[in-house]
Amino acid sequence: MSLYPLPWSWAAIEVNNLSLNRRTKKMLRNLVASASRSLVSVSRKSRLVSTQTGVAAQQHPKPVATVDGELVSLQLPSGEHHKFPVMWLRDNCQCPKCFNSQQMSRIIYWDELDTNIKPADIQADREKLSVKWSDGHSSQYKLEWLQDRSFHPEDQKKWLDETYRLPKAGWNAENFESILQRFKYSDVVNSQEHFRGWLEAMAKYGVAIMYDTPPTVESLRELGDKVMYPRRTHYGLQYHVKIKPDATNVAFLKDKLEMHTDLMYCENKPGINMLHCVVQTKGVGGDNLLTDGYYLSEKLKVTNPEAYKTLSTVPVTWSDVGKHGGRLFYFLYRTPVITNDLYGEFVRINYSQPQRSSHFTAPLEQVVAWYKAYDIFTKELNSPENQARIKTRPGEILIFDNIRLIHGRAAYDDNPGNERHLIGQFVDWDEALARLRVLRKDAGLVKI
Repeated sequence: MSLYPLPWSWAAIEVNNLSLNRRTKKMLRNLVASASRSLVSVSRKSRLVSTQTGVAAQQHPKPVATVDGELVSLQLPSGEHHKFPVMWLRDNCQCPKCFNSQQMSRIIYWDELDTNIKPADIQADREKLSVKWSDGHSSQYKLEWLQDRSFHPEDQKKWLDETYRLPKAGWNAENFESILQRFKYSDVVNSQEHFRGWLEAMAKYGVAIMYDTPPTVESLRELGDKVMYPRRTHYGLQYHVKIKPDATNVAFLKDKLEMHTDLMYCENKPGINMLHCVVQTKGVGGDNLLTDGYYLSEKLKVTNPEAYKTLSTVPVTWSDVGKHGGRLFYFLYRTPVITNDLYGEFVRINYSQPQRSSHFTAPLEQVVAWYKAYDIFTKELNSPENQARIKTRPGEILIFDNIRLIHGRAAYDDNPGNERHLIGQFVDWDEALARLRVLRKDAGLVKI
C-alpha cells in the first residue's frame, strides 16, 4: 500500500540523532522516501522489456506465440513479452461451452478439465491468440483481454491498486483538514461522478463529510440504498444517538465516549459508519474525535517494530454482553488489535477499552509484552498530534471507515429545546467496493 506523505514532519527529524538501531534508521529513511513519492501508474508503453525490444518489434511485425513447457510465450509487436500458464489458459477458455458471457462466469466444471492437456497448435494475430488443444477443443483469447490479465508483477500491482482496492493514504491531525473532502448530499445521490468521488475519498482516506442533507431518517437510508443497502445490526437498521434515561450503551449518554471501533466483537464488523447530525448541541462539547488506525499502524511498524509485531499477532478476545430492544446478546470475537491479511497488508483495527474480555487466551509469556505494546499504541492514539476533532452541524453526515478509523466523542451539555441528536447507520465495505468498481468501470477507469 502507498502511504500519504506522512505528516509527522520526518524532514525535520534528525534521523541520525535518534536512539535507534541501524536497521530501524534505514527503515525510517525508506519510509520517508517512499512517502514523498506520488502514486504513478505503470504504463505498458513506457515499460522497458529488454534492450532488444526495438529489434524484436522489427523482426516480429505480428504477434508470435510459442509453447515453452507448461507456459505459453506471447511476443507482441510493441515489444511486450508475456507468459501464461497452459492450464490457466485452458481453465479460462472464453468459448460459450466454457464461459457464460451474460453471467460473466466460468461454466466448465473442474472434473471436465484434463489437467494434463497440451496445446496441439497455437497461433496469434493482431487481435487474438488461438489455441487448439490436444483433446480437440479450441480456444480464442483477445490480446487486450490477455494483456489486462498480465502476470508481470507491475501489471498485477496496477490491477490491485486500481480495481481490487484503492491504496490507502494515512493522515493525522496536522493534515486532517487538507484530506477531508466535503460533498453536497444532492450531488452524491443524483450524480454518478460525485457518487464515485465520495466512495473514492472513503477508500483512500477513510473519512468524508456530506452536507445539506435533509433532516429525515429517509435521507440517510436513501444514501445507504444508493451504495447497495444498509447493514442491519443488533441495534437495528438505524440507531439514534441522543441522551436516553434508560441507556444500555454509553453512546446514549452525554458523557465522554472513549476512543473505540464499533462492533469489533463481530467477525464481520460493519465497514462504514454514517452519523447524520439532525440537532447539534449549542453547549460545550459534542465534538467527534477521529484517529487513523492505518496511519498509526504504519508508523508503529517503523518506530517500534516489536510493539507492532505484538499488536498484530497476539489475539485479543473482544466481547459485548447486553440487552437492546428487549433482546439479550453475548458477542465474542478473537483477533489482534492490528489485523493484517496473508500478505502482511493492513486490514482492520480493533480497539475498545470497555469491550476487551477478561478472557485473555494468548500464551502467558506474551501477555506482559502485549500490555506494554498496547500502552504505546493507546498513547499514540490519544495524542493531539494524531487525533482530529470535528463538531458536525445539522445537515452534515460524518462518514468514516469503521474498520480503519478509531473514533470517540467529547462530553457535552445540551440546552433545553436543543438536544443533540444524531442518526447512525452502517454500510458494509463489500457493497461499497462493489459499487465503486462499477462506477470506475462506467468512467473508463477500470475493466471487468
